[in-house]
Amino acid sequence: MTEAAIDEENKKIAKQYKELLRISYRDLSKEDKSLIRQAFDIAVDAHKDQRRKSGEAYIFHPIAVAKIVASEIGLDATSIAAALLHDVVEDTEYTLVDIEQMFGETVARIVDGLTKISSLKKDRDISLQAENFRKMLLTLNDDVRVIIIKIADRLHNMQTMDSMRADKQVKIASETLYIYAPLAHRIGLYNIKTELEDLGLKYTEPEVYKDILEKIKESKEEQDDYIERFSNKIKEGLDKENLNYQIKGRPKSIFSIRRKMVKQNIAFDEVYDKFAVRIIYKSDIENEKFLAWKIYTVVTDYYRPNPIRLRDWISQPKSTGYEALHITVIGPDSKWVEVQIRSERMHEIAEKGYAAHYKYKNNEEKQDQEGLDGWLDRLQEALENSETNAVDFVEEFKLNLYAKEIFVFTPEGDLKSLPKGATALDFGFSVHTEVGLKTRGARVNGKLVPLSHLLKSGDQVEIITSLKSKPSSNWLDYATTARARSKIKSALRDEKKQIAEDGKAILKRKLRSQKITMSEKVVNELVLYFKLKTSLDLFYRVGIGTIDNQKIKEFATTRSNVFMNFIKNRIRRGNVKDIDKEEITSKYDLLVFGKDSEKLEYKLSNCCNPIPGDDVFGFITVNEGIKVHKNDCPNALQLQSNYAYRIILSKWIDSSQEEFKAVIKLNGIDNIGVVNEVTQIISNNMHLAIYNMNFDTNDGVFTGKITVGVKNKNTLKTVMKNLSKISGIDKVVRE
Repeated sequence: MTEAAIDEENKKIAKQYKELLRISYRDLSKEDKSLIRQAFDIAVDAHKDQRRKSGEAYIFHPIAVAKIVASEIGLDATSIAAALLHDVVEDTEYTLVDIEQMFGETVARIVDGLTKISSLKKDRDISLQAENFRKMLLTLNDDVRVIIIKIADRLHNMQTMDSMRADKQVKIASETLYIYAPLAHRIGLYNIKTELEDLGLKYTEPEVYKDILEKIKESKEEQDDYIERFSNKIKEGLDKENLNYQIKGRPKSIFSIRRKMVKQNIAFDEVYDKFAVRIIYKSDIENEKFLAWKIYTVVTDYYRPNPIRLRDWISQPKSTGYEALHITVIGPDSKWVEVQIRSERMHEIAEKGYAAHYKYKNNEEKQDQEGLDGWLDRLQEALENSETNAVDFVEEFKLNLYAKEIFVFTPEGDLKSLPKGATALDFGFSVHTEVGLKTRGARVNGKLVPLSHLLKSGDQVEIITSLKSKPSSNWLDYATTARARSKIKSALRDEKKQIAEDGKAILKRKLRSQKITMSEKVVNELVLYFKLKTSLDLFYRVGIGTIDNQKIKEFATTRSNVFMNFIKNRIRRGNVKDIDKEEITSKYDLLVFGKDSEKLEYKLSNCCNPIPGDDVFGFITVNEGIKVHKNDCPNALQLQSNYAYRIILSKWIDSSQEEFKAVIKLNGIDNIGVVNEVTQIISNNMHLAIYNMNFDTNDGVFTGKITVGVKNKNTLKTVMKNLSKISGIDKVVRE
């Protein structure tokens, strides 16, 4: 770099530093500014020789993370300093001892937590990303600021990912959607959660993201005009009440529009609530609730509300600290509009989450078990249960991240918060682990109910216990909360271990009778042969008798088939490139894998049923070789996030020789001859095979399901387009 370029860069760095101080949410004292300045100077020095993939000086990254922490999240000077230093120990010659000597124990602890998280990624012995997540979440107990700064770090990485390779973009974006966005949601960082979701979609489904973004831009003027018409009517009533307020229109995020389109199987134009209206009012704390309901009354004087869409999070705030009234009303042109009513304090908590919640914590009532502190305490139990399979753990942890809440009463009249969908058994575990494990039955509102009974807000629940009761595997069908499932699995595992110990001894005897000496190699072969995951599963099945003498004899006779074991072991380790192509397949396939476009054997996954032309990826399973999934498969995020090392690039190279079955769903007004027209288009006009066809009519409306044979995605699109032109047909979608 030239001297002029270096000077220019230094000016930019100094400008960014000044902006960091200026945009801080907290009032900074002299000591605060001094701490931040010192951290900034050390970070600049430590990273002076480093550059990012984009070519810019590395120091811009920690400054950007510190700006997010200072402004968007609103943390204190200690957190801003830790954010500036978050990569120093990992990437430079400075040690943790240096940081502690210069900045004190708190900053050092936070930086240490952030360094541990980063170093996990480089540890190749850890085979699962899920294990990394579990260890990352353990830092929550050290200091919640670690995870908040990590979320800010992830946000900036997502904002600056354009110069990365496409496969890395997909992995990082999947990881973000899988764990970081739900975490941001749970900590109450709603703005950051929304941005993480939108950026995640941008890289996992770029075409979908671009398409929705374009459509939002096209309809922006129309939406702004609608919000103005909607608001003008209400302003009249609010002004009469002499309220100090502002009304803002807020478009729904691209990700939430996409989720709605997928969930309801509808097009962009059919999503009715693409925006929300917020009324933010000034008030002292004493009058907040009164004024919120006053505004509610004014809004419903002008627009008719949907009674089942009222959400009162003022009387009972969410456990994230979120408070607001949400109502859905019929606005002009008979369109549904969501109206969010918040005081300025509530709005600040909604925007800043954790930081604002604690800024306003001025009474003991706020420090109850349903707040963030209580959530962290409960979370710690699940985290410390280290025997849980890491993927199961992350899946169950996620259950508690996005869960909507219900509020139920104990027999003494205490209020407890549970996720929506919680059962009577979940309630037992929320009272105490021992109560849960000894649950025999439950009474809801005085009536005896099964353990699987779904609870509703307002229910009063009493748990009946017995010293003889113990969990059975059926309990996992009744429990939905991470806490309950974790405790049940732990209890079942203890029992399973005892049976497995006996099974191991039995297996040793049975193998000896087949002239096979039990060794680690033999046990691994048995695990593969019986398509199990671990030796514990093997010993347990021998212990309960499902693997008997006959099955062990069959294993002994097939043990000589070394080739199959060789292939399975290679695929199990993910070393697909080591396998000779001729060893695996001599047939010509429709799909090719990896950079070298190799032709390998594969299976199409049942969860998303890909057909030629779909965007797909290959996934190396433990026992079933390569399975092919669509990029937008419901399981794609979890696979790409947790098992990135098992993902193989895949693409269709020829789709003219083979036929695939696709299911088309259609509905519309029941006309005479509609079935005839449908078959005419598919069979006679397009010469496609119909494998199954089912039509139901109900009060003049019909629904149909047709399984057709198609060569590729384009043929399927043409069929659906032609079917949608039939008079009376309202909607045609692929299942």
